[in-house]
Amino acid sequence: MATVGFVGLGIMGRPMLRNLLKAGHTVVAYGRTPATLDLVVADGAQRASSNADVGARAPIVITMLPDGPEVEEVVLGANGILSGAKPGSLIIDMSSISPLVSQKIAAECEAKKVDFLDAPVSGGEPKAVDGTLAIMVGGKPEVFLKAEPILKCLGSSVTLTGPVGAGNTTKLANQIMVACNIAAMGEALALAARCGLNPEVVVNAVKAGLAGSAVLNAKGPMLIARNFKPGFRISLHQKDLRNALQTAEANHVFLPLTAQVQQMLSSLIADGKGDFDHSAIATFIESASHVEVKVPGA
Repeated sequence: MATVGFVGLGIMGRPMLRNLLKAGHTVVAYGRTPATLDLVVADGAQRASSNADVGARAPIVITMLPDGPEVEEVVLGANGILSGAKPGSLIIDMSSISPLVSQKIAAECEAKKVDFLDAPVSGGEPKAVDGTLAIMVGGKPEVFLKAEPILKCLGSSVTLTGPVGAGNTTKLANQIMVACNIAAMGEALALAARCGLNPEVVVNAVKAGLAGSAVLNAKGPMLIARNFKPGFRISLHQKDLRNALQTAEANHVFLPLTAQVQQMLSSLIADGKGDFDHSAIATFIESASHVEVKVPGA
C-alpha cells in the first residue's frame, strides 16, 4: 500500500479518492473548499494544509482539476506541489488539459528530479464512482509501471499512449468522438420525434446495430428522461473541444465537425446550461428544430 496525495475534490476527484481509500492506500488530501475537504477527511483521508504539504508528505500525488491554468497553479505555483515534492517522487495529473501544458509542467518537474505523467480519464462520474474509468497515460514507460498499480484502483482500462502529452492528446480525440456522437444522436432523435416516433423504441431498435454505442446507451435515456444532472458538464466539454481546436491549429489539422459542436456548446453555456450534463448538447438541436425528444404523452 502507498501514501498517495490528492488535490482536486470535485465531481470526479471525490469518488476517485474514495476508491484509493477502499483499496487500502493512505491518502493525503487538499482542496480550496474547506467543506469539501471535510467530507473526504470524514471518509478517511488525511488533511493537508496546502498543495506543498501534499507534495512533502506523499511520494505519489494525483491532481484532478478543471483545466491547465489550475494545474499550473497547483503544481508550479507558489506553495505548489512541486515546491514540497522530494526528488524521485511522482506527480500524476489526471485532469483533461492541453498537451502543451502537460509538457511544460513535465519539464519543470524534470528539472527538480520529479517524475510526471499526464493521465486524463473518460467515463464521467458513474465510472469514477465504480472505479472503471478509461485512463489514457502519457509519460516514460518506467514511470508508467510505477504508477500503474495506483491507476488500476481507479480504472478498468489503463493504457500508456506515448510520451508526456500523449495522454491528453488521446483524451482530446476521445472528447471529439463523444461530443460529435451526442450531437448526431440529438439530430437523429429529433428527427424521429418530429415524425411522431417514440424515441425509446428508436433507440432500442438501433442500439444493437452499427449505430449502437456507449454514448447512445448512456446519454440517450438521459435525454429522453430530461435528466441533465451532470456526470460531465457542458462547460468542461466546451473547454476540451477548445483545447482540441487549439492543438489542431498548432498541428495544421482541419476539424470542421469539432468546431461546429464547440460552437453549439458555447451557445448552450450562454443559455445558462453550462452545468448541465453534456447529453444536453442534443437540446441545441431540439431548440433549433422546435421539437423535444421525449416519450409521446410524457
